[in-house]
Amino acid sequence: MSARPRRRTPQQKLGAAIEALVAQHLQARGYALLARNWRCPHGELDLVAQRDDTITFIEVRARRSEAFGAPEESLTPRKRAALIAAAQAFLEAHALSERAWQIDLVAVTLDARGRIVRMEHIPCAVEAS
Repeated sequence: MSARPRRRTPQQKLGAAIEALVAQHLQARGYALLARNWRCPHGELDLVAQRDDTITFIEVRARRSEAFGAPEESLTPRKRAALIAAAQAFLEAHALSERAWQIDLVAVTLDARGRIVRMEHIPCAVEAS
């Protein structure tokens, strides 16, 4: 008996579509996509890419409006710590611990119809201490 595929909510479908658009955007700018939605005990990495010799972990944050703040403002200290831990786990799992790496943020704002009105790539948005 095969497992039934998990149904995704409309919000999850929209999130996946936004991540796909961000992945295309990054690839058009010279990034090679290494992984999508990579999971570990520390959390999930939305996108993992490489450009030149740097591994870049990309957190995608989206909001339908900025009434409650911009998408980049939703990156809490707890989420930042989880991203750092997940990035380090990815590097270790793929024998890339010696490589240069960074965590970027792509902030996406949508209009009421779900169309992208702003997409901003913020390099090194999360700094490992």
